[in-house]
Amino acid sequence: CACAQPLCPLWIQAMQTVCELHRRPLQRVHDERSVKRTGQRLSITADPGESMTIRIVRLGSKRAPNEGLRIGTVRRPPRGVPKARFAAGNWYDLWFPNLAPAPATVKLGLAAKTARQWAVFEKRYRAEMARPENSRVLELLAALSHDVNFSVGCYCVEESRCHRSVLRQLLRDRGAALR
Repeated sequence: CACAQPLCPLWIQAMQTVCELHRRPLQRVHDERSVKRTGQRLSITADPGESMTIRIVRLGSKRAPNEGLRIGTVRRPPRGVPKARFAAGNWYDLWFPNLAPAPATVKLGLAAKTARQWAVFEKRYRAEMARPENSRVLELLAALSHDVNFSVGCYCVEESRCHRSVLRQLLRDRGAALR
């Protein structure tokens, strides 16, 4: 969803769907209409005995087994990719720009050449994520990570110079199960 509301109805509906699918028998997958639309089946639950986790991923990369729902924490959809190919192309299943840095903050991160400049980006992004609406989403994701497999990601090649690295730490600080 592209709206900037704290917990928009589409996000809440998506997470309720994930939780509902998790309560069903193991190996539950999306219905046939979803498979035809995206070109693949998406397993939401884990194998017996496997712990649930959040994976921090590069969008567009190959999916891991039992990765679950892939959430794109980016400001913009992938360029030149039709909307119908977002999931099938391993970009994301759900677009959630609320956890992406603000455009001005993204510019800081992209321009950061030194550790000091990166620290400025990180401080600003952490301040954005400390806002109540974003903090609540991080708490929700951390809690869900103990019951549902899913992943969050961005397009950046190098995680150490991407908001994913900061997002990983923010989720870890909230007790998320990370892989």
